[in-house]
Amino acid sequence: MNDDQLLRYSRQIMLPSIGIEGQERLLNARVLIVGLGGLGSPAAMYLAAAGVGTLVLVDFDQVDLTNLQRQIVHTTDRIGDLKVDSARESLLALNPECRVETVPKQLDEADLRQQIEKADLILDGTDNFATRFAINKACYETGTPLVSGAAIRMEGQISVFTGESGGPCYHCLYPDEGEMDETCSANGVLAPLVGVIGSLQAIEAIKQLTGAGKTLHGRLLLLDALEMEWRTLRLTADPACPVCGTAG
Repeated sequence: MNDDQLLRYSRQIMLPSIGIEGQERLLNARVLIVGLGGLGSPAAMYLAAAGVGTLVLVDFDQVDLTNLQRQIVHTTDRIGDLKVDSARESLLALNPECRVETVPKQLDEADLRQQIEKADLILDGTDNFATRFAINKACYETGTPLVSGAAIRMEGQISVFTGESGGPCYHCLYPDEGEMDETCSANGVLAPLVGVIGSLQAIEAIKQLTGAGKTLHGRLLLLDALEMEWRTLRLTADPACPVCGTAG
């Protein structure tokens, strides 16, 4: 770590749970972020600022005017640009030392697994069950930690799935096939809510990568922003889960 890096990350290095060793782990880490929308935007910005060495951005969409209410990594003058290109520009302006790779397409099963195998951690910022289930399955099969978040209307949730033996996976939480998909375009969402959940995803990612503290593995953190109430639920593995289940 050079002098500029010691200065840039000094406030983080001061934390006993991070220190120089933890910061070096971040600098050497490769994080795959799927979805550069409301959740992926703040998560990517904080991970870049915190010193994660390589961020791989996956999103096939373009920046739209309706995105700008909450997707803070994008700007008005980038409407029509690919989200991964827009995000890359913002992240490099924030931290030029961060290596940012872009994948401007929807990944099929093989490509998704290949990207996940190369990463130290996956951050899921997508908004549909089909993609979340595909990410979860690939993460479980490769043993790659997954930080999963969701937000809609004025409610948000976040959890961490590490693939540890006996622990739950995302499919244990939602055992159906996601027929009840809900989108922000159909239901609305409070702008700062996705910022809160996305920032929490960045915190959990940093903790997982550095070994600091206790992550949300085995727990689901829920936020009701309208009443400003937090709840924590314990998650257990479903023996009948089609991904990680043990029931024969």
